[in-house]
Amino acid sequence: MKKSLVYRVLILSFTILIGFSAYSQKRKVLNLPSYDQAPYHFGFILAANNMLFTIKPVDNLQNIKWSGEQSPDIFADSLYVYNVTSEGTPGFSIGILGNLRISKHFDLRFVPTLSFGERLINYGILSYKDGESTYIEVQKSITSTLVEFPLFIKYRSNRLNNFAAYVTGGAKYTLDLASQKKAEKNLNDVSVKIQKHDVLAEIGVGVDFYTNFFKFGTEIRMGYGLFNLIKKEGNLYTDSIDHLNSKIFLLSFTFE
Repeated sequence: MKKSLVYRVLILSFTILIGFSAYSQKRKVLNLPSYDQAPYHFGFILAANNMLFTIKPVDNLQNIKWSGEQSPDIFADSLYVYNVTSEGTPGFSIGILGNLRISKHFDLRFVPTLSFGERLINYGILSYKDGESTYIEVQKSITSTLVEFPLFIKYRSNRLNNFAAYVTGGAKYTLDLASQKKAEKNLNDVSVKIQKHDVLAEIGVGVDFYTNFFKFGTEIRMGYGLFNLIKKEGNLYTDSIDHLNSKIFLLSFTFE
């Protein structure tokens, strides 16, 4: 009985797969059949982003003793930093898109974008005051408004009816308009300042959908910063970090 049931399930599954394959092979009416043959076109992009940092602490971090003067916003005689981590918060991006056709499958894309986001750096600190120790967690927020200039190569597969998959790769220059690099020091709330300029290497995958009036695309992309953004200021929040690099994840929707 069990073997008979297994055979029936296998036969039904095989029949469904054959039917689905045959249906997918049927030729449908193509929307915008000559769209990708145009030498260039334009569009715009809306996206959700998640900005964070990749952090490399200084060597032998947990054994470094910091004085109270190096962390004026914590009332302590001495401190030890046990860990430094980063987390991201949701943000959004908006931009315009220019696409130049290179060949049948390759395009060159320039996508000036304005991105808003916030990144958090978490510190696990052991503080000593009058011989007593207390473990505390301190969180520093870094708000960013990025003007981005990405330049990508896009490789697009052959169309399957009104769909096409693609991959993108390239680099982008970013200018952080909200960078605190030149902000004044505040002893009551020591801020972590970062450099304004960065370059990121990016790679993404996506799918294009051809409608009657425009091409709609959805893409997942990841970017990794090539520059060390930390600005050393002689306090434990900045000097406990050796390298601070951007990492950005993007879920984008394009309308072309």
